[in-house]
Amino acid sequence: MIFDLVISNGKIVSPRKTREGDDIAVEKGKIAAIGPRGSFPRAKEKLDATGKYILPGVIDAHVHFREPGYEYKEDFKTGTLAAAAGGVTMVLDMPNNLPFCCTVEAFEKKLALVSPKAHVDFGLVAAVTAESLGEIPGLARAGVNVYKIFMGATVGGVPAPDDGGMLSAFHRVEETGLRIGVHAENTHIVDYFTGKLKAEGRTDPGAHAASRPGVAEAEAIQRAILFARTAGCRLHIYHLSTREGVRMVRAAKAEGQDVSAETGPHYLIFDDSQMRQMGGILKINPPIRSRDDGAALWEGLLDGTIEVIDTDHSPHSPQEKLQDDIWKVIPGFAGVETQVPLMLTLVNEGKLSLNTYVKLVAENPARLFNLYPRKGTIQVGADADFTIVDLDRQGIIDQDRLHSKNVVTPFDGRQVKGMPVCTIVRGNIVMKNGEIAGKPMGLHIKPLRS
Repeated sequence: MIFDLVISNGKIVSPRKTREGDDIAVEKGKIAAIGPRGSFPRAKEKLDATGKYILPGVIDAHVHFREPGYEYKEDFKTGTLAAAAGGVTMVLDMPNNLPFCCTVEAFEKKLALVSPKAHVDFGLVAAVTAESLGEIPGLARAGVNVYKIFMGATVGGVPAPDDGGMLSAFHRVEETGLRIGVHAENTHIVDYFTGKLKAEGRTDPGAHAASRPGVAEAEAIQRAILFARTAGCRLHIYHLSTREGVRMVRAAKAEGQDVSAETGPHYLIFDDSQMRQMGGILKINPPIRSRDDGAALWEGLLDGTIEVIDTDHSPHSPQEKLQDDIWKVIPGFAGVETQVPLMLTLVNEGKLSLNTYVKLVAENPARLFNLYPRKGTIQVGADADFTIVDLDRQGIIDQDRLHSKNVVTPFDGRQVKGMPVCTIVRGNIVMKNGEIAGKPMGLHIKPLRS
């Protein structure tokens, strides 16, 4: 048989082991066979991965590609180009667009708008507001991948339902079988301290973290866990940043509740001392916190409390980021293209194993968001999505070479060791040796069950 693509001589990585000596054959976008080297001599295209590691395609389940409504910050073409360049084969895009992606009509319009522009596969997240509770069943039928409630103020101003509406939303989501995620910050606490600090004349970078204390996240997480337990729905905590939050998620899991959590490279690498030095470039919600919080996040990653690494990729223009007054700086920065090299650097430093990394960025997000085993694994019948990496390749993150429309990032100038060298989506090579290959061919991937 002549296969479409054969990848040979690489080391295949799963969460459980790394194996050498097998080749991978691809046909019609799927993994058709895995066998000893030389098993598949005939192929339309051959890829030699000698000395490289073949990972299941990396999934970034938390990006803001800004379309429609904020295309001056990012659009789906530039966002998915950045993903492909960074070794990411699938993304889940957030709903705080204009209009909010919270109705079936808005979802379908967004899907039609962005589909022709995607260089990698994608899913769409739907917002839940007080006015859109009745849309939840229809959104599931339309193919939404996950729901999201912004419990605190966010870019785009998506309004949170009150507690009664939130509990009702959890009950309705439970009926769909899908997962609901929360941006967990208590808006009343944040508003109080923001007003207090502004009245005191604080405009320094440290005021941002002071306005969003850890208790604001912890209270919101505890409330979301209680509501999800009451409703019996599957819950996801976005961008976990506090040690208190880690403890709460761990305790809920110990009681058998289906609660998952994610964190990002910025919370693992930086602490609040860098916030004071870097200022608005590092501003994000929730804020970068203390070394103790970072240590708790690492502990949560390694013991399974935190199941996903995502980026919260949220680019803004230089004018929106490079301000002296911290209140004028919009929170967020580019991240989808830098996550893989940053995390591989931590693998090389011994902070986590490559197998654990694969679990955090491929298998776990695929399982949590109803994509497994189509995504997140290297096995026969799965989509032929691969992130091929060179653990020895070194480089420096240069924001001027990133593919996003706005590239302000706190990681600019950071040295990395371990880089993606090839991105393959359903058998299509979309990046090789840093160069984008081919035209947009990404698909919206619906959840496998709903």
